[in-house]
Amino acid sequence: MPYQYTYIQDKKFEAKGALLPFLKRVMSYTLAHRSWFVGFMTAIAVLALTDAVFPLIWLHFLDDVVIPATQQFAQSQAQGITPLVDWQPLYLFVGLFLANGMIQVTCVYFFVKFAGLIEQHVMYDLRRQMFVRLQQLSFAFYDRSAAGWLLSRISSDTPRVTNLISWSLLECSWGIMMITFCFVAMFWYNAQLAFLLLLSLPIFWFVSVKIRTLILRYSRQARKLNSETTAAYNEHINGIEVNKITVQEQRVGEEFGILTRDLRHASFYASFYTAMYMPIILTIGSVAAAIVLFRGGMLTQQNALTIGTMATFFNYALQIFWPIMEISRFYSEAQGSLSAGERIFSLIDEQPDIADRPNADDFDTLRGEIEFRDVGFSYIAEKPVLSNFNLHIKAGQSVALVGATGGGKSTVINLICRFYEPTEGTIRIDGCDYLTKTIHSLRRQLGVVLQTPHVFSGTIRDNICYGRTDVSDGSIIETLRNVGATQFIARLDETVTENGDNLSMGEKQLLSFARALLANPRILIMDEATASIDTLTEARIQQGIEQMIAGRTALIVAHRLSTIKRCDRILVIKKGQIVEDGSHASLMQQRGYYYDLYTAQLQEYAAQQ
Repeated sequence: MPYQYTYIQDKKFEAKGALLPFLKRVMSYTLAHRSWFVGFMTAIAVLALTDAVFPLIWLHFLDDVVIPATQQFAQSQAQGITPLVDWQPLYLFVGLFLANGMIQVTCVYFFVKFAGLIEQHVMYDLRRQMFVRLQQLSFAFYDRSAAGWLLSRISSDTPRVTNLISWSLLECSWGIMMITFCFVAMFWYNAQLAFLLLLSLPIFWFVSVKIRTLILRYSRQARKLNSETTAAYNEHINGIEVNKITVQEQRVGEEFGILTRDLRHASFYASFYTAMYMPIILTIGSVAAAIVLFRGGMLTQQNALTIGTMATFFNYALQIFWPIMEISRFYSEAQGSLSAGERIFSLIDEQPDIADRPNADDFDTLRGEIEFRDVGFSYIAEKPVLSNFNLHIKAGQSVALVGATGGGKSTVINLICRFYEPTEGTIRIDGCDYLTKTIHSLRRQLGVVLQTPHVFSGTIRDNICYGRTDVSDGSIIETLRNVGATQFIARLDETVTENGDNLSMGEKQLLSFARALLANPRILIMDEATASIDTLTEARIQQGIEQMIAGRTALIVAHRLSTIKRCDRILVIKKGQIVEDGSHASLMQQRGYYYDLYTAQLQEYAAQQ
């Protein structure tokens, strides 16, 4: 199938069934670190248990120590007897309170430690998988993917997902266990009061989830509108001159007003529901606590409930709703992380369009013969770039491709490099259909110099030897001399800054030539390799180019025709077909398209002098 230039767009997760598969996929990364996860869950379970036990210690402290001691003290006073105080029970419960607190402190330490380890290692796993996948994907993927889209996967989406499976999971797990332990204790001591509290949970859950969903909805709208507002502001500030010339100030002002009005609306309701959330939750919790207090007071008066039990249930009534808030917050954050997770996992799951065929074997050392047989190719369906394209290049020939932009020159180069594959016909290298061979064995024998050279942070030596560790300084120096870049011989240890900002465009291109030649490629490709440099720099490196193409198959895409006069063949490509083929001299004699193009460039150059 032809490749489609369709830019990747983020999905909108509106189906309720999307949450569970997302959480299962996310949890698989957490479970990959099983020992930390077990420690994490153990710490959470013990912490929740101690939180639930704390009111029970208070219950027995009141019923078994405080109230009996108070009654004994009152009776002794009434009888005129000095009461004897037994401090042992007090010491026991002080010790229990301290032990409970120390256990909680220890659990907090370990779950924070394990949560942090899980977060950082899962973040590492996700980012590593995404980067490795990006290195594996074909050029077609980058054609339909914006750079900002890819960068935000690593920079902003990954922390959102890892935060969900560490800290948010921590709070959700604690909430579930806390609720479970609390209700077990409550039903054990008084099923009637426990049932009253249980009836309030659905109301509390519904209100909590509903409000958080509204907060999430309006927050998403606000973020989207904020991005659109920022983009519109930037666009019309940069385009202010055009707006004034075309008298569009009022129109763009009104359109910007609509955007900011919608942003104000969404931001207001996001803030409104955020502000209302806590008061509503506290009101529901207070009502539930009041009901428990009222019913517990009645039972206490009837001697059906001890004061300690009533105090404990009142404590539970206030305490039980915080875990529900954490669970609802986890649900809300999980919904909010769906889009980030989808973008991450869609990238990890993306498969290369170009891959080795089953049973593909390696190329031997290439001679460099290239043949196109009835090749057809299109980037977009129904818009072919090449159709029934035929070309035979002998090993060791230097061939230049010229023609108008969009004629198919770079497509021919991309197909030879197997960045794309033909949709029709075959491409044979040294007589073999290259689809039956491995990509690696082909590309390691190719040398490619692009129009815009790219250098990496490091030293000049690192950039020349990029990807090679078995290269001596002697080989590097010889290569630099061959490409006419002797100025780098004494600068091999010089640091290259990011994007090569401390090098000129010509210097970066010379490094690119040296990098390509050092690999001693059997097929050398230069795609507009001198288009980004000035004519003086081009003249200085022209001798280096001639050294590079000597003795190997070379394909040169060139806009400046002066650089290709010495090529064995010059192909004029127009609308995906070869319309002229010959040497510089023979094509000039034909007085066709190449002649017109060459003479026009000569006249243009003369006019600039």
